[in-house]
Parts: sequence; C-alpha cells; structure tokens
Amino acid sequence: MDSPPSPTDHKMQTLLSIMSRLRDKQNGCPWDIEQDFKSIAPCTIEEAYEVVDAIDRGHMKDLKEELGDLLLQVVFHSQMAQELHIFDFNDVVQGLIEKLVSRHPHIFDKANAKSAKEVIDIWQSVKDTEEKSIRPKTSILDDIPIGFPSLLRAQKLSKKAAKVGFEWPDTSQVIDKIIEELEEFRAELGPDNRQRQEEELGDVLFTIVQLARHLDLDCEETLRHGNHKFYRRFSGIEADSSALGKDLSSLTPEEWDALWELQKEKEKQHLKSNPAS
Repeated sequence: MDSPPSPTDHKMQTLLSIMSRLRDKQNGCPWDIEQDFKSIAPCTIEEAYEVVDAIDRGHMKDLKEELGDLLLQVVFHSQMAQELHIFDFNDVVQGLIEKLVSRHPHIFDKANAKSAKEVIDIWQSVKDTEEKSIRPKTSILDDIPIGFPSLLRAQKLSKKAAKVGFEWPDTSQVIDKIIEELEEFRAELGPDNRQRQEEELGDVLFTIVQLARHLDLDCEETLRHGNHKFYRRFSGIEADSSALGKDLSSLTPEEWDALWELQKEKEKQHLKSNPAS
C-alpha cells in the first residue's frame, strides 16, 4: 500500500499548481505569462543575493521569506521548461538527487573522506568526470559560467588556471604584479584614452583578485565586508554631521577626513569595549 502524501508533498504540489495557473495563457497573470528564461534570470540572481543579505544580517524571519522567493525562481523556470516540453520540476529534483548521491561517494559508496578538503576534492573530481562526458570543452575554463558576477568569475578562472601550474610562487610576486599593473594604468590616464584605461584597470582588478585567491580569501566575501564597513562609516558621518547641524554637501575635504577618522576611532573603541563582536 502506498503511503499517504506528506504535508510537504501537498504544499509542493499546491505551489506547482499555483505557478501553472499564473502561467495559463487564457486566465493567468499577464506579467507572469510574458516572462521567459532571460527576463527572469536577473530576478533569480537578485533573490540569491537577498538570501545572502538575510544571512549576513542574522535575520531568520527574512531568511525564511527570501528562501521562499528563491524557491519560486526554481519553480518558475521549471514551469517554463515544462511548457516547452524540455523538463519539469520533477526532473530538476531527480537530477539533484542523482548529483548529491554521485558526488558524495564517501557517504553513499566506498570512498573515504576524513576532512572537508577531501570532500571538496572528491566533489570536484566527480564533477570533472561528469562534465567531460556531457559537455565538450576547448578549455579547462569552459565550465565557469560567463553569467557569474565578474568578481566571482575572476576568482574561479584563476583558481582553475592555478591548478595546472599557472600560479605565482609567492604572495610578494602577486603584490609586485599589482604595482606593475597600476603603473600601466597610470600611464593611460591622458585624455581620449578611455578604452585603454578600461583595459588596464581591468588588469589591476583581476590581479587584485589573484592576491585574494593566493591568500585563500574569498573575494565576494571580502568585498562584502568592505562594503559593510564603508556603509557603517559613511552612515556614521551622516549622523555626526547632522548632529553638528551641517549638510553633507557643505563639508570641506578636511571635514570629510576628520569625520572619517572619527568613525575609525569609534570602531576601535567599540572593539575594545566589545572584543567578542
């Protein structure tokens, strides 16, 4: 005898039914009907970042909501694919099940892994084997999606290249390369030279990513922390200038510097008072 559907099964079927109704060509939502894979793709990226934002803020209620929004993206894409007779939501789930089992042979087979690093090595090895059989490549870099955020893609491109030996022996050489690229950028700062400036600045940014990777730092996470710090300090300047009765646009360069240094000093004092924060 088959077991009755679980509450999760019922809710999932309800969600899929709602999505199908929204996409109904006769009685559905005009906006949902007009969408395609490309038009929804930016929403998918945005929802993923909103999940990360909720995690960074430690806001579990928001995280629950944002995970629902991200799930909607999976359901939306699956519904559009089903309409085109390409695949459906069940195919997506089945593919994920097979991937999780095949890439965890240390759990579901006889492989051994005693550390997180060994798990990652096993995952990558299985992934490489699978992709060789289904996706022809002209370069080992071909499996890194072009649609990744540029910072993330730069780190993954260089990591792939480093695995086959395209790497600096030590960190000081990477720093020297950054300085070299900065000088090349400086040389292009004349008028009517925008294309060369863009190219050389791209080289600077790419090499800085290599420094982060060389130090085993995640570029996205590192820059996210930098963004948080800038937001915290700038909003502090806004509050302090308001308390002084000054408009931001009226501040002199010296006042900007003084208020910025004040925020840094406040942070130092806060860390002294709250060493665990």
